[in-house]
Amino acid sequence: MVQPTRLRSLNAKDVRDGDYVLYWMQASQRAESNHALEYAVLRANELRRPVVVYFGLTGSFPEANARHYAFMLEGLAEVKRALAAKGIAFVIRAVSPDEGAVEIAGRASLAVTDRGYLKIQKAWRAKAAERMDCPLIQVEADAVVPVEDASPKEEYAAATIRPKILKKLKDYLVPLRERRPRKDSLTLEFPALDIDDIEKTVGLLGADRSVAQSAFYRGGTSEAKKRLKQFLKDKVDHFQDLRNNPALDYLSHLSPYLHFGQISPLYVALETSKITSPGKNAFLEELIVRRELSLN
Repeated sequence: MVQPTRLRSLNAKDVRDGDYVLYWMQASQRAESNHALEYAVLRANELRRPVVVYFGLTGSFPEANARHYAFMLEGLAEVKRALAAKGIAFVIRAVSPDEGAVEIAGRASLAVTDRGYLKIQKAWRAKAAERMDCPLIQVEADAVVPVEDASPKEEYAAATIRPKILKKLKDYLVPLRERRPRKDSLTLEFPALDIDDIEKTVGLLGADRSVAQSAFYRGGTSEAKKRLKQFLKDKVDHFQDLRNNPALDYLSHLSPYLHFGQISPLYVALETSKITSPGKNAFLEELIVRRELSLN
């Protein structure tokens, strides 16, 4: 289920008789275990409309370089295939994310977006919400416990936020039910960027090429899940004692996938909770308490 505490209306507009429900994907770059996507599908089915997913690809994200963009595009290519299998059109445009969202929302009954925690992400959503003529609903999809539900104030240490998160954890550590849209949107036509050639797309964005594409990390939800499976099988038992030893590798290597929203922290937590291991609690502490302290 998508808990009401994950939802926030970013404007006060009324639902319209549009052509589709728009999901403006930006932070949660995945087609599974995604509360924002599931909420968009739920509302679309209620309204008897198809779902369209949009992603704004800007070449001017602060401090981003070719390595970041290549990793992200690998993940987005997988998202496109997964959404197509669900009958959902995925529209990628090389524009400022808020500009593209406002344009595509012009024909939408309702718009949904995921939550971003950085200043630039907040600014995109605020600008888009003000200019849209339909509702824009934000869904928190990248925290196990929604930030404000864990604590309504700024926290300064894990010691203060830990008991607050743990008190709420059982309410949120539940699998997300996934639905299929009742209506297909693949026949709808939109001008969109073809990202099949990743090298060409990185060049089109004018990204800083001083840092080359990673030979170790490949983007995408399937790659993230492989790394999680390997970690839980071979490494988690020693995570608590050896994670800080630079001569050994007992890390999960999930950070870039969590950063780009290519894997759900809820999915990772649920998979980890299934095992019995001396390192399980230490890993969950990092994944939930420490990470969500930073989101706070």
